[in-house]
Amino acid sequence: MVDELPWWGGLVLPLALGVLVAAAASWDSLLSARASGANATSALTLPFREAGGLLIQQRRRTLAADAMLWRGGALAFVVAGVLASLVTPFGQWAVADFSIGIVWFNAMEVVAWAAVWLVGWGSNSAYGLIGGYRFIAQGLAYELPHMFALITAALGAGSLRVADVVAAQDTLWFVAWMPIAFVIYLLSVLAMSFWGPFDQAVGADIAGGAMAELSGVDRLVFGAGRWLLLVSGAAFAVPLFLGGGAGPLLPSWLWTLLKTLAVLGLLVWVRRRVPTVRMERYEEVAWLVLIPLTLLQALVVAIVVIAR
Repeated sequence: MVDELPWWGGLVLPLALGVLVAAAASWDSLLSARASGANATSALTLPFREAGGLLIQQRRRTLAADAMLWRGGALAFVVAGVLASLVTPFGQWAVADFSIGIVWFNAMEVVAWAAVWLVGWGSNSAYGLIGGYRFIAQGLAYELPHMFALITAALGAGSLRVADVVAAQDTLWFVAWMPIAFVIYLLSVLAMSFWGPFDQAVGADIAGGAMAELSGVDRLVFGAGRWLLLVSGAAFAVPLFLGGGAGPLLPSWLWTLLKTLAVLGLLVWVRRRVPTVRMERYEEVAWLVLIPLTLLQALVVAIVVIAR
């Protein structure tokens, strides 16, 4: 059972997401410090110091840049990350309990496509434009496997409402009999936030790509949007495959938080363990391997549902 929060839930949601973003950024910084032998205590506060530095850094812009597209795209990136989480239950509460919650989540992610491309285009920079187009190409590769993974969970519950998906996992979490869909969903979360092995959109070979010309507050906002997408995707994996707030002894909201932190920690850790995948190779794997696997997983789930 998932209940909708009052109007103030929409105000609390960005704050809760911000706390998770700060935790994830600190964890990433700590992993980097451990790899380089740097001081761990200093690493935990590094994201906050970097954010403070960007807040006071003077903005720069390229010649003939379109400021409306450039800054509007970065802001849309943040908004998409927040809106995607409207339908994610936190224990037994959610800001919104739409009847098509899974479709809503997927639609908000698609907004990120336009946002990143607008940032790359609006900067009037070759590197930024290449980064924007790389993300569009990556989106064409990950979106279908991502969509089929979402559909598989919806098929198992017989509903597009996120609350119904959680309720359908009372006896067995979906991750236990939909492992392929779960793994592919996590891969697609990494890709949609161009994180870890899928960071070609902001690759060093193109001087930062979509982020190449961003500075000051603009860079901070765009970076926050990237983290928000990663957090939103990690949080949505909990009601989709991990039983929502189900668990012994602890309250449901705490179980949701612990599961979200576990998934988020894993996604951040992957960045330090898996090398960047070339764009054309990822597209080949997505179309020839991931899509057939998700379709096969959906077929198995459909047969189980029909046989019940």
